[in-house]
Amino acid sequence: MGHASQTQHVDVVIVGAGPVGLTLANILGLQNVRTLVVDEREALIDYPRGVGLDDESLRTFQAIGLVQQVLPHTSPNQILRFVDAKRRLLAEIAPTDTSFGWPKRNAFVQPLVDAELLRGLDRFDHVQVVWNSPMVNAHDIGDDVAVELSGAEGPRSVTARYVVGCDGGRSATRHLMGVSFEGTTSPTRWLVVDLATDPLGHPNIEVAADPARPNVSVSIAHGIRRFEFMIHADESDEDAQRPEFLAKLLAPLVPYPDQLDVIRRRVYTHHSRIAGAFRKGRILLAGDAAHLMPVWQGQGYNSGIRDAANLGWKLAAVVTGRAGDALLDTYDTERRSHARAMIDLSTMVGRVISPTNRRVAAARDLLIRGASVLPALKNYVLTMRFKPMPRYDRGAVVHADPRPPRSAVGTLFIQPRIDTRDQRDVLLDDVLGNWFSVLCWNNHPRTVLGDEQFASWKAQGATFITARPTCQLEWTGHDDPDVIVIGDTGGQVKRWFDAQTDSVLFLRPDRCIAAACVAQRAPEISAALMDVLGSGHEGREGGDTDAAGSLLRVAQPPA
Repeated sequence: MGHASQTQHVDVVIVGAGPVGLTLANILGLQNVRTLVVDEREALIDYPRGVGLDDESLRTFQAIGLVQQVLPHTSPNQILRFVDAKRRLLAEIAPTDTSFGWPKRNAFVQPLVDAELLRGLDRFDHVQVVWNSPMVNAHDIGDDVAVELSGAEGPRSVTARYVVGCDGGRSATRHLMGVSFEGTTSPTRWLVVDLATDPLGHPNIEVAADPARPNVSVSIAHGIRRFEFMIHADESDEDAQRPEFLAKLLAPLVPYPDQLDVIRRRVYTHHSRIAGAFRKGRILLAGDAAHLMPVWQGQGYNSGIRDAANLGWKLAAVVTGRAGDALLDTYDTERRSHARAMIDLSTMVGRVISPTNRRVAAARDLLIRGASVLPALKNYVLTMRFKPMPRYDRGAVVHADPRPPRSAVGTLFIQPRIDTRDQRDVLLDDVLGNWFSVLCWNNHPRTVLGDEQFASWKAQGATFITARPTCQLEWTGHDDPDVIVIGDTGGQVKRWFDAQTDSVLFLRPDRCIAAACVAQRAPEISAALMDVLGSGHEGREGGDTDAAGSLLRVAQPPA
């Protein structure tokens, strides 16, 4: 990584070297996309912000080849407990499901994880990161965006096919786009304090729904603890910064509140906002620049990583000539509704936790305790089934007509551990590769697709998988050099197909099921998906055909 030259052309400029921008840059780097990351800061932020990683984010870090570097900075299977004013348990969230290959709840040290994402870019000569370089302007000039940067070495210009603003809630990119940021800001303020040498040391998270002062205690990896306290209306921001004020807040929770190693403290408010558009021409938004949500479900960081995973492969497909520009419209189509659902959930949980009226809090406690008596409802909360999961009815997906009642199209496919002929007990995504894949249960992809459709997917760079019971793994009767045979080690793949009528899956690079069908319908469903995504190959100027690749043109949904 190094400094950009005074005159430079790249495929993508990413504004903001936070976790979303760095994840996106790694995705693009793996697809040989020339990428420039610019940031107005001098270096990475070196204090914790986000404290919770979910299984989807870890799966994305796995996809970019950095999960093993990230894991040492996490604490997996973290339990979230809600307690009342007397620290009595109201509800507990302790999911044990690992359907996507990773624990659902993980505490983490964000600066150290972000540093691993930054180091990951060292793998790519075609990806640069430039600090002290705020973007001061960006405007569409037809086939490119002209980007003006400032910095210690003076102004300079860069042209790019696309610009992605990953520059936070106060996004300069969003302001340049002229896009609204709709929603609300809570009038309630909170003091967040991060401590080194955890004064408690016990694991997990405790949210105290105490009407006198709602508060949160979070165990983070490497001996860090976060406390958060609601600040009352008659307490100023200046009061909240005083050591004696912090000692008073912590006195009921730690033995020696005046003997603490404070990493940082700050007062903040919760925002529930979403941009009016995630795309305007060749400029796009991701992460906090596109949406802000309260911290209560720990989904702000994770929603940004979902943005990067959804947008990354689409940008790569477009700028490398494997897709038409219209594919990028599906980013807003797919991500907006899920981001909105996460905002609504986080806002609702905050309202449940935060009442300072004792009668309202007592009624809430009674309701929650009553609900916990019902086994089905208790399990619903315990296993985090309330968490909205991505499900795309429109976008870069094809739904069969008529749609099967339990169709999984538009959802994420599971990631079990499987066997191959060469490896044992490996995660499925490590076999699928980092582009499209076609997976069949108990059938041969070439046979069910037919020669024409098989050749189309092969030209697209797809991976072909046939899944079998493990006892059939070593049978070589249908071997094909273009098809990987996997054994269903723990039976999880079969159980997934047991609940479906479909047996052939077309998986996107972000592991979303783009289309699915029974074996006999594979050629027509494949053709329908190729029709939605397109065929042929388009060069930079939009007119060339190249048999070595295929163009994805996505039909747009009606307005």
